Amino acid sequence: MTDTRVYSLDDLLYLMARLRKPDTGCPWDLEQSYQSITPSTIEEAYEVVDAIERGDMQHLREELGDLVFQAVFYAQLAEEDGHFDFRDIIDGLTAKLIRRHPHVFSDGVLESERCTESDQVLPSVGAQWEAIKAEERKQKGAGGLLDDVPVTLPSLQRAQKLQKRVAKQGMDFSSSEAALAKIEEELEELREAQREGSTAQQEEELGDLLFSCVNFARKRGLDADACLRRANTKFERRIRAMDTAISASGQSWSALSEADYDALWNQAKARE
Repeated sequence: MTDTRVYSLDDLLYLMARLRKPDTGCPWDLEQSYQSITPSTIEEAYEVVDAIERGDMQHLREELGDLVFQAVFYAQLAEEDGHFDFRDIIDGLTAKLIRRHPHVFSDGVLESERCTESDQVLPSVGAQWEAIKAEERKQKGAGGLLDDVPVTLPSLQRAQKLQKRVAKQGMDFSSSEAALAKIEEELEELREAQREGSTAQQEEELGDLLFSCVNFARKRGLDADACLRRANTKFERRIRAMDTAISASGQSWSALSEADYDALWNQAKARE
């Protein structure tokens, strides 16, 4: 029999509890831990981003559901361990967002109304947000400027977050041109390391160069990670076009020369 009801959040929480119920639950779900589902959480988050960048709303709906399920799974594990449940997560999140938006929730309660016009508030919202977050970090015991920047973030994203955090304290390049000059400086140091340095020196200088590229992106209001994802997509698209052309010609990749590759690449590029 097909169930045609429209399910709710409470239904999802009940389903999760059933999956984890000893003896009658799902054997796979019963074996999972916080650590074992972490890779899936990262993967689901990236699949959400992928659906957004492709403009695929149907898949976005599905991928958001998969991501929500990850949060529900963690909450179920935490409830079993006696730490918190999903309702505690929602309560804490709502309270935090009210606290961080005093320009919207003027009395500090959900039902309160905005007390000032948006054009009067907007210039100070960013500074206010950071001040509130800084106070929250202090209350958590994360007093250092970078204490709560997760070490598990992808490297490009973490570099951007580290730079933004420090820049808010005034330690920053004066302009994107200055950041670009730093890229040129680091590129020359990489060339020197390639000529005379060890592998370790080359790794260090390449890291500095990548870090400087992130700085330039940030100064221009760009997201370095998004830029690289788009470059990956463009590269993949052109390689697929080359692959199609090579197959149509009855040749193989290994039979082609560097000049052949260049010609096919330029053809794929020109078609775009």
